[in-house]
Amino acid sequence: MSKRGKIINVANRLPITIGDTIEKSSGGLVSALDGAATDQHELMWVGWPGNSDLNNDDQLALTQQLKFQFNFAPVFLSSSEVDDFYHGFSNSSLWPILHTMSTFMRYTDEEWHTYVDVNERFADVVGEYIHEGDRVWIHDYHLMLLPQILRDRFPQIKIGFFFHTPFPSSEVFRCHPRREELIGGILGADLVGFHTFGYLRHFRSVALRLMGLESDVDHILHDNSITRLGVYPIGINSGKFEEELQSEDWKTTYDSYRENWKNRQMILSVERLDYTKGLLHRLDAVDQFLNANADKANELVFIFVSVPTRGAVEEYQSLRERLERKVGEINGRHATVENSPIHFIHNPVGFTELCALYALADVALVTPLVDGMNLVAKEYVACQETESAGVLVLSEFAGAANELVNAVTVNPYDIQQVSASIKGALEMPLEERQKRMKYMRQRVMQYNADYWAGSFLDALETVEKQPDQPIEMADAKHDLAERIEEAKKVAFFLDYDGTLREFEDQPHKAYPHDELLALLKKLGDQTDIDVSVISGRKQEDLEKWMGGYPFSLIAEHGNTYRMKGTFDWKNLSTSNDMRWKTRVNEVLEHYVGSTPGSFVEEKASALVWHYRRSDPEFGQWKAQQLMSEVYDMVSNLPVEIHLGKKIVEVSSIHVNKKAAVQHCIHGKSYDLILCAGDDQTDEGMFQIEHKNLFSIKVGEGDTHANYRIKGPSEMRALLSKLI
Repeated sequence: MSKRGKIINVANRLPITIGDTIEKSSGGLVSALDGAATDQHELMWVGWPGNSDLNNDDQLALTQQLKFQFNFAPVFLSSSEVDDFYHGFSNSSLWPILHTMSTFMRYTDEEWHTYVDVNERFADVVGEYIHEGDRVWIHDYHLMLLPQILRDRFPQIKIGFFFHTPFPSSEVFRCHPRREELIGGILGADLVGFHTFGYLRHFRSVALRLMGLESDVDHILHDNSITRLGVYPIGINSGKFEEELQSEDWKTTYDSYRENWKNRQMILSVERLDYTKGLLHRLDAVDQFLNANADKANELVFIFVSVPTRGAVEEYQSLRERLERKVGEINGRHATVENSPIHFIHNPVGFTELCALYALADVALVTPLVDGMNLVAKEYVACQETESAGVLVLSEFAGAANELVNAVTVNPYDIQQVSASIKGALEMPLEERQKRMKYMRQRVMQYNADYWAGSFLDALETVEKQPDQPIEMADAKHDLAERIEEAKKVAFFLDYDGTLREFEDQPHKAYPHDELLALLKKLGDQTDIDVSVISGRKQEDLEKWMGGYPFSLIAEHGNTYRMKGTFDWKNLSTSNDMRWKTRVNEVLEHYVGSTPGSFVEEKASALVWHYRRSDPEFGQWKAQQLMSEVYDMVSNLPVEIHLGKKIVEVSSIHVNKKAAVQHCIHGKSYDLILCAGDDQTDEGMFQIEHKNLFSIKVGEGDTHANYRIKGPSEMRALLSKLI
């Protein structure tokens, strides 16, 4: 059977250990992706092999060996690049921010530039192997720029990105000096996955507050592209644990440990040595428990396994020293002749030994201050037999708490609560322990790493590359230029705000700047093009800014107009009944009071509630509320409601841009009509029935226009080039 395309899995580190021989790791991610590589798909890994400063011959030899033996492609880094990219920017800058601990963040421009260079290097290696039909799955914060780099180079390739860490609120993430570049990099992916909905919600908030990108719950539209969002809780390699629990080595180790601690209850803590794991807080809770339960000092043993990690980072060196000092202090206070309550192990523990400890432990303390998922909790559950079930004490700030709902959840900052939970767990009746563990174990074993990888890759497979979109203007510039050149009589109907001119927080500041003034003069010099500026602005604004040009001016979306060569404004509206404005204005003013930064603008035929200066997320929420309330109130009134760019507008039903354009072109034989606008109020222009209509949507969103252009600056450049 022929393969449809590769899955190129890109991570900071290749799953190998290089010694006298090269050994492949057997973690959950490796096994899950091996399972996803069916007869239909080849699996390939790209990542750093773990050694530095190899000469060219050694790099070539290792590249060939890894490709032949494992289908891996190495990205080689020098020792200085490892320091700046991995220990520096990734783990001293991004890691603390993502874990809501900005006080630990250390940023330098030098490390940022190395981070950019290394992400480009990863893209170079991916580019050597990528072909049409391949899918790229990028993992974690080390490679946040890589999706957009690959998108620029390979527009048609499907790209997935998964955050294995938490994702913080916008208030925290905005502290990072390179926040926009990092989010922009991620948005190059077709699909971005998170462990929990809370992390997804934070990402959407950051995109809105920092980039101004509004979104739905499952996608973000940006730059005429779409990035899907999803929740995919990672699981463990459940098959590996099941196999281990049946092995003779495990049974021997388990029996040995049980005999060693046969008269004591065991409380187990297994974590990497990291300040996010709450190890110091956990020890404080143990100390408090022992203070309150001194009679149990000989009946208990606390096993603290602290796996070494990132020893080159100063904060981790300091943490280890503090941990060892605190363990010594607690043991000094509570040790007896028969027992030292805390056994602190600062070394890696073999898989067989770890599974034996998991199975034997009466209580597992998994209380990180914040954690993307925390697979230790799931590993403990996997090793627990229902008959003699232990108790999982789990931090509410671990992603796993969303799934393992039968755990005893605690606030790791509440030392008293964690201490009391240790006591409660040790005294919990067997029947309740069994009931809690049975449900959790079923979930852990079923929704494992295979399920996680399969669900993400299935979602990536079904992602549409682009939403239904008009043709990009770049593909039609030549055609439009030719049609204008051939036409004898041309009409331009151009919206102002969001089309000719960028938005401003305060509308009165959106006056024509020098670039736009130069364009307006060029347009005014054209004798064969009738130019109309059609805007939601009041006639006073249009008169002040463009009254000196030979344009027709159409104000308030078509309520009044002033034809080219005249000075008198006339009404286009067929009705002067504006009695509805009093009732609607009361509602809008109420929302001004409850939404700081918002205000109401009154026009002759409309009322507009502006919230551009409000908190973006709060303003968006209030706008939806306002829309709903006004819809109910005006259902029998002659008005229309428009949700525009940071506005809610209520206007007379007799006023619209479609009717205004039709009035202006009536009786005139134009060879080409160009209409350009950016929001809902412009859609009527795009639906005019005219065989020579050329319509342009400026910006994102659904539209009836034939073509799309990114923003006002591109629109100005297009018009300047055309004339």
